[in-house]
Amino acid sequence: MNKRVRSYVEHVAIRVSDIDWHIRFFREVLGQTLREVDGPEHAPRQYWTLGGLQFMSVPGFAAPPSNDAGWLAHLGIMVSDLGAALDAARAWGVTTLPQGSNWLQLPDGLAVELIQASGDSVERVLAVNPRDWPQA
Repeated sequence: MNKRVRSYVEHVAIRVSDIDWHIRFFREVLGQTLREVDGPEHAPRQYWTLGGLQFMSVPGFAAPPSNDAGWLAHLGIMVSDLGAALDAARAWGVTTLPQGSNWLQLPDGLAVELIQASGDSVERVLAVNPRDWPQA
C-alpha cells in the first residue's frame, strides 16, 4: 500500500431515465442539493449533488435486472435522521427491499441503503469543500 496517497470517492455517476425525479427525490428526501449542473437547471443533461452523486439524463434508459453483473449493486448513504428519511421516502412510492426497511428500490432500478450516521458526522463531512483547497 502506498502510505503517502489516500483517497475517497468524490462522486458516483448514475444513468437515469427521469433525471427530474431523481433530483427531487435526493433533494427532498435526503437533503442533497445542487453542486453543479450541465445544461439549464430546468432541463439538465447532468446534475451533481453535494453528497457525491452525478445523475446523467438518458431518456428511455432501462437498467438491467439487479442480479446481472456490471450494474451498480447499491448506494450506501449516511443520513442524519434515518427515521425521517424513511418517512419522507414512503411518499415517493419507492419499494422496500428484502434486506431491510432501510433498503429502497428506486424507479430506474437503483438500490439505496440508508444508514444512520453518528452524531453530527453528516454535517461535518458536508462542510468540507475540497474544490476550494489549493491545488498541489
